[in-house]
Amino acid sequence: MNRRNTFATLALTLACGIASAQAFPNKPITLIVPFPPGGSSDALARALTTPLSQALGQPVIVESRPGAGATIGADFVAKSKADGTTLLMGAVHHTIATSVYKKLPYDFEKSFAPITTVALVPNVLVVNAKSSATDVKGLIALAKAAPGKIAYGSNGNGTVQHLIGTQFSGLAGVELVHVPYKGSAPLTTDLLGGQIDLSFDTLTPLVQHIQGGKLRALAVTTAKRSSTLPEVPTLAESGMPGFDQGTWFGILAPAATPRELVARLNAEMVKIIHSPDFKKRMEEIGAEPVGDTAEQMAARIQGDTAKYARLVKDAKVAIE
Repeated sequence: MNRRNTFATLALTLACGIASAQAFPNKPITLIVPFPPGGSSDALARALTTPLSQALGQPVIVESRPGAGATIGADFVAKSKADGTTLLMGAVHHTIATSVYKKLPYDFEKSFAPITTVALVPNVLVVNAKSSATDVKGLIALAKAAPGKIAYGSNGNGTVQHLIGTQFSGLAGVELVHVPYKGSAPLTTDLLGGQIDLSFDTLTPLVQHIQGGKLRALAVTTAKRSSTLPEVPTLAESGMPGFDQGTWFGILAPAATPRELVARLNAEMVKIIHSPDFKKRMEEIGAEPVGDTAEQMAARIQGDTAKYARLVKDAKVAIE
């Protein structure tokens, strides 16, 4: 092939890519949330999909596919057609699952094309308002007085809440019972009902119950305090120096999705995430909007996968 033909081929390829991006989407988009309705991922998805639907001129439908620590929904998207119409609300949980689950049917770093990080959400240590524990020190004292009898809930095996629980237990020198749920909604119901004693869930599904006096926040698990709950100390301030675990949520597509479609989706989503209306909604649910590039999200995934591999190994957490 001579130079003229080569340039002609490149020009045609570029033109086709631009035309494809301009024509996209020509049918509804489905955003898979790998947890049940009622949690942070669901709230973020619904905050994003209405303005995204308006921007793209097609319905953007939220569909829940929960289970197995968010890996069932991820597997579904990984195996979906790579045309930009099936997306995943991914989360930090997926970087942990890479090390926790021995036989995942996908590779989180290779099976997906990152689009953008939507938001960061602090995790918070909460107990039922009827608990006698009014701070972290008091909770540790209760746990030491009743080893193996204090239960904490998580959004499933291999999620960040699970890992925070194991890390907290190790640093505090206590034996807590782990109770995995399929998501925040059933977990919060049992926490409110007293079936479990505490959780390390994200702030979004808990904030209304904390502010309403039904749950008591003892500490946030991130390095800095939450702007939504500024009076609540961090775990680092509560006797666990260096403790810094939070949860991010972001959008991904199947790996083979054309780059021009990823770029189009990124541009539209980032515009929405940086809008005043979206920022206001994030403040209401205790989330911090991000809206980064696809490359920045990929770097986040790579860094967290390595970080949590070390923590998982130290905590000896493994699931067949």
